[in-house]
Amino acid sequence: MSTISRRSFLKLAGAGTAGAGMLGTPLARSASQSRVVIVGGGVGGATAAKYLKLYAPEIEVTIIEPKREYQRPYGSSEVITGQVTMEDITISYDALKNRHGVKFVHDTVTDVDYDDKQVITAGGEKVGYDRLVLSPGISFDFDAIEGLTEDLAETKLPHGWDAGDQLLELKEQLKAVPEDGTVIVGPPPGPYRCPPGPYERAGLIAQWLLDRGDKNPKVIILDPKNGFTTDYSMLHAWNRLYRFNIPEPARSKYNEEELAELKTHDEPGPIEWIMGDMGGQILKVDAENMTVEAEAGVFEADMINIIPPLKAARIAFDLDLVDGSGWCPVDQKTFESTRHPDVHVIGDSCIAGAMPKSGYAANSQAKVLAIQLRALLAGNEPVEPVFQNTCYALAGNTESGMFVADVFRVEDGQIVRVDEQRYLPFDATQQQIRLAALYQHNWMTAFTEDCFS
Repeated sequence: MSTISRRSFLKLAGAGTAGAGMLGTPLARSASQSRVVIVGGGVGGATAAKYLKLYAPEIEVTIIEPKREYQRPYGSSEVITGQVTMEDITISYDALKNRHGVKFVHDTVTDVDYDDKQVITAGGEKVGYDRLVLSPGISFDFDAIEGLTEDLAETKLPHGWDAGDQLLELKEQLKAVPEDGTVIVGPPPGPYRCPPGPYERAGLIAQWLLDRGDKNPKVIILDPKNGFTTDYSMLHAWNRLYRFNIPEPARSKYNEEELAELKTHDEPGPIEWIMGDMGGQILKVDAENMTVEAEAGVFEADMINIIPPLKAARIAFDLDLVDGSGWCPVDQKTFESTRHPDVHVIGDSCIAGAMPKSGYAANSQAKVLAIQLRALLAGNEPVEPVFQNTCYALAGNTESGMFVADVFRVEDGQIVRVDEQRYLPFDATQQQIRLAALYQHNWMTAFTEDCFS
């Protein structure tokens, strides 16, 4: 399993800013009077707006977003376990408006006239554009699991995967779990937002139950997949912290020397991962009787947190930007929709090759898109982009951190991952592991400022 050295990481991180260096290249003509409309005020939309105004202040940039504040989904599982509050994850748009001159229309988009290049809102406003950007996030496929409905997700079976009040409901449900109770976490199949997130949430819940004083709590992960981003580090951390025995099919992730270092525990710990090959695929949920049926059998629980399969945001479907995959196909260099000209889709809703669906990925795509839009609006050729992604996660214990760091390029029309070292080493010291946790929390602050300030 490859690991990442400081030198390699810094080299790759430097490569990710190569596109920004191209901003000094003279443009063929001015992009003044051009209008860019951005649908969605999340990470991708906010970053695109901010950096487009930094790169080309003369361009008029308008974000159409119904909410007047943003709640960040990244790091939001810590609301459930009390490390942060809803106030901590709520972000103002004031800096984008007042510091960068981004215009806002706080309304819901109902339609786009692609011929006349106008965005129509529920309030009847028509906003003209030269280039339209959508960064609308995700929606959920509740029909994929029998017994799961959108109404239940707002009450008894919240997923909490898009911030909002569902996090507070999950927090109350966790408090109500009886001593040594059982919690079921159901990660979605890929692709989905925040690849390490469901497993971090499972670890945080297990740690919360232990900190409460429970002796034998159980967090069961029913998973349709056989692996996940950061699994190499996460499973090792659980083995060390929570008496977690790594399932036999997953042990192939480690070499012989690493396997010799892994512990075999006689008494199982609080976390159980039933992977796809072991019957982890969820088939049915019964909210009334609090049971989950998976291929491996029927499981009773005191709290159920199933994250449904994900797809592009509903507005992307409504605007005919989605193909049969449930996601938005785009040109991998410019993120221009392959279905409608002069329309770009970034972030979770788009098909971005090897890039994951994460806040960091959306931020990286948005910065590249700002460069590309500046060029395209001036009649110039787009640049050859370089993208980055880093996903931080906690094992559960808030001093046990990990990350995956990747760089991506476009080859033969597809975004591909550069084959470089990615993870903390297996033999990382306790200090390195604690530093990774510290980096995670510092990144939350710095990243949010980069997007919204």
